[in-house]
Amino acid sequence: MADTVSGGTLTLAEGLTITRMGYGAMQLAGPHVFGPPKDRAEAVAVLREAVERGITHIDTSDFYGPVVVNEIIREALHPYPDDLHLVTKVGARRGPDGSWIMSAHPEDLKAQVYDNLRNLGLDALDVVNLRVGTDHGAYEESIGERFGALAELQKAGLIRHLGVSTVSDAQLTEAQAIAPVVTVQNLYNVANREDDALVERCAAENIAFAAYFPLGGFTPLQSSTLSDVAARLGVSPQQVALAWLLQRSATIVLIPGTSSRAHLRDNIAAADLVLTADTIAELDTIGRPVA
Repeated sequence: MADTVSGGTLTLAEGLTITRMGYGAMQLAGPHVFGPPKDRAEAVAVLREAVERGITHIDTSDFYGPVVVNEIIREALHPYPDDLHLVTKVGARRGPDGSWIMSAHPEDLKAQVYDNLRNLGLDALDVVNLRVGTDHGAYEESIGERFGALAELQKAGLIRHLGVSTVSDAQLTEAQAIAPVVTVQNLYNVANREDDALVERCAAENIAFAAYFPLGGFTPLQSSTLSDVAARLGVSPQQVALAWLLQRSATIVLIPGTSSRAHLRDNIAAADLVLTADTIAELDTIGRPVA
């Protein structure tokens, strides 16, 4: 690596140490995460710069595009550096019209793992997250059969570590009874803090809490408080939101996405921003935890 990215690292298991400031590859696909990007050369350049700047944690999935994003990752970075960890997820497919189709059958989940292996050019996947709910939150249902299917592939050596995505506290417990869980990937940001208790649990159990949509996702964060803090500090509201997450919990990891190298640099710079206790208290008023 040419540089060491700020924000520190997190060791989740033997052989699995990731930078807390990661990169989410979703935006490398076309509009609505469907089809090829407008500028494939820039997409490749973004990935290479992320790695050059020290990021060792890239989030992806074969349903981004679909396939397109994993193919770009392979083009840009294969053969992969030894310390680079690709975290993928299964649990959905895409329709020919770009629709998102939840796909929970155990055999199809296994097929999705093989798709990710093939398109990333890997013999084993570092981490596979089982996507359970939707962007609107978790559904309270059993995930044992689905998670168990992935645990079978882990025993077969095709997956090194397992995680869960868009889950409840009870579903995390159910998964842990089947196999160790190293990551939880749920929607969480300064304005959406319904998972505060789960964030605390992950910190206590040394599980990475990957806050997806850290900047609001398809509905970007808009807050006068956030904007006021950013103006005082001379940085962007997005950088403040990312810095708040890094200081919220020692096991929160970030996977902000972008298809621009300039935006990538801005995101990485957020890890250098230190917020005072008073500033954090001010930002905390944006998204009070749900009682």
